[in-house]
Amino acid sequence: MWKHRGVQTVMTGTAIYAGFWRRVAAVIIDGLLLSIVEVPLNIGLMGADEWARNPSRASAVSTLTTVISWLYYSLLESSSKQATVGKMALGIIVTDMDGRRISFGRATGRYFAKILSALILGIGFLMVAFTEKKQGLHDILAGTLVVKGTAPSSGGPALPPPPPPPPV
Repeated sequence: MWKHRGVQTVMTGTAIYAGFWRRVAAVIIDGLLLSIVEVPLNIGLMGADEWARNPSRASAVSTLTTVISWLYYSLLESSSKQATVGKMALGIIVTDMDGRRISFGRATGRYFAKILSALILGIGFLMVAFTEKKQGLHDILAGTLVVKGTAPSSGGPALPPPPPPPPV
């Protein structure tokens, strides 16, 4: 549930954390969107057969695609929507630990922390399936949560809070 405090919006009550498979689906959507831009760019700048013959140019093109991906994730996750296109499609947003919108700097840290999550054989991503708040290593390092709902400023209705726990 969202509560407005002046300009700042904070999450109150129990959040519904976005699970592993919902997050995987969002990454697939985002990957497809990025490939629509990056694949033609790579082919246009390098040609299909030039990658092995010109490694320095391939490195420059690879750096360009990394910058495009970084800006895509960091700008959108720190925007008023708090989500990439894939996350919006799946009804999930990125917040700080208090349910507030994250800064561009925190979104950047989260993006580059994903490299560490990948380098350890993807275990940093698999952590989402096993941690209490469904956080990957990159979320823990950046102090972020991925929760079900829409950003309060997006104008769309937020998803309802979870039902109360059964009496003990």
